[in-house]
Amino acid sequence: MPRDDEHIPSPLEQAILGDLPVLTSPEVAEWAGVPSDQARRLWRALGFPEYADDVAAFLPSDAEAVRTLGEVTRSGLLSFDLAVNLTRALGQTMARLADWEVSAMVQRVEEIQATDPEHGSRVDAALELVSGFTKPFEELLIYAWRRHLAAAAGRIEALGSEDADLHTVSQTIGFADIVGFTALSNTLTQERIGDLVELFETRCADVVSSQRGRIIKSIGDSVLFVNDDVERAYDTAEGIINVIGRDSRMPDVRVGLATGSVVMRMGDVFGPPVNMAARLTNVARRNRIIVDAETAERLPDDRFETRHLAARPVRGFGIVEPLAVRRR
Repeated sequence: MPRDDEHIPSPLEQAILGDLPVLTSPEVAEWAGVPSDQARRLWRALGFPEYADDVAAFLPSDAEAVRTLGEVTRSGLLSFDLAVNLTRALGQTMARLADWEVSAMVQRVEEIQATDPEHGSRVDAALELVSGFTKPFEELLIYAWRRHLAAAAGRIEALGSEDADLHTVSQTIGFADIVGFTALSNTLTQERIGDLVELFETRCADVVSSQRGRIIKSIGDSVLFVNDDVERAYDTAEGIINVIGRDSRMPDVRVGLATGSVVMRMGDVFGPPVNMAARLTNVARRNRIIVDAETAERLPDDRFETRHLAARPVRGFGIVEPLAVRRR
C-alpha cells in the first residue's frame, strides 16, 4: 500500500513520462552533482511537490533536468538565484499549458467515445491520443518558444540606448472585461460558462496579436494586454468591442487604456498604468473605450477626438478625470 507521501504513476502518466520513478531525492542530487538543498529548490521552482528522502519518486529524466540546471549555474552563465527564477517561470508556464492541453484532450476523448463506442475505455482513447500527439507537439513547443524568444529579444534591442533600463519601458496597457460576469455566470451551466470564457479569451488574443500586442494574462472574465504603440492599443480595444460586445451572442465588454512607464518582469507588468487601466473599466460604459490623460495626449488629434468625462474618485489614484475617445 503506498504511503501518504508517495505517488504511483497511473498508466497514462507512465505513457507520457516513458519511465517509472526509481530515484530518491538524495539520489537525484548526487546524480545531478548539486547540493541536496539546491536540488530541492530547483524541483520546487518547477512546481512539483517534495517527497521524503527514502521515497523513490523521481525519474532519471528528473535527475537529468536538475543536472542540466546545475551545469548552467556552475558554468557562471547564470547565478543560481537567476536559474531558480527562470525555472519557476518555466514551471508555471508549462503547468498552465498542460492544464489547457488536458482540458482540450478530455473533450476529444469524449468525442472519440461518443462516435466509436467499441474503441475501448477512456484511458485507452487517451493513451492513443497521447501517443500520436506528444512528438509533434514537442516540436511545435520548441518552435513557438524560439519565435517568442526572438520577439522578446527584439523588443529589448529596440530600446536602443546602452544605459536604458531594460526592465522599465513605456507601454499602453489595456484591460478588457465582461460586463456583469458574476451575475451572468449564475444563470449559465458550467459547460456554457467554460465555452463563453474560452471564446472571449480566444477572440481577445486574436485581436491583440493582429495589432502586434501581447496578452499578459487572462483572468476568466478579463484580459490584460500591452502594446508599445498607443494607436495600435486603441485599435485593439476597438477590435475587442467589435468581436465581442457587438456580437449578439456574447455579453457586453468594457475596455480601459492607460499609458506610461511599467516594469516588465517574468512575463508580467507592474506599475500605475496597469492599475489605472483596470480601474478605468469600472467607470466605462458598456462597449465603450475609456482612457487616461496620457493615452489621450499621445493619440493624434487629426485622427481621434476625445471627450472629458466627469471627474470621479478612482481607488488608489484619488480624483481622476477619464476621457472617452473615438476615431474621427
